[in-house]
Amino acid sequence: MTTGTPPYTTRTAVDESDLAACFQVRKEVFVGEQNVPEEIEYDAYDADALHVIAVAADGTALGTGRLLHGAGVAAKTGGDLTVGSLGRLAVTGRARGLGVGAALVRAIEDAARGLGLAAVDLHAQTHALGFYERLGYVAYGPEFPDARIPHRAMRRSL
Repeated sequence: MTTGTPPYTTRTAVDESDLAACFQVRKEVFVGEQNVPEEIEYDAYDADALHVIAVAADGTALGTGRLLHGAGVAAKTGGDLTVGSLGRLAVTGRARGLGVGAALVRAIEDAARGLGLAAVDLHAQTHALGFYERLGYVAYGPEFPDARIPHRAMRRSL
């Protein structure tokens, strides 16, 4: 078996078409599959977030995630400006099992390091706790609902 290039690449979203692709993946996964109301899926944080995208060789968007950082999101990170907030991680159904989610998390962590952040927090759907634990995240605090879906807060030091 030859090991060639992966069937996708990850990168920071660079233009409006990238952002549109990120939002379309989120709509497919969160609104379409998980019944998150569309009016709460997109928020004011999207404008200043660093968005990452996974793209197949043919240009099809396979997944996305975002990193929030800075004073504007201090409420999401316990007031600690050295902590970024990973969120809106979504992988299309056809791309699950290819490592896209882990690659997106690592791309977000790389971006966080580049911004000088010391850690990344996230709110994981409870069914995904094992996925994030395998990537080095540690759960803390009680379970809580977000969009009627049970979540736990998690953190990984960089």
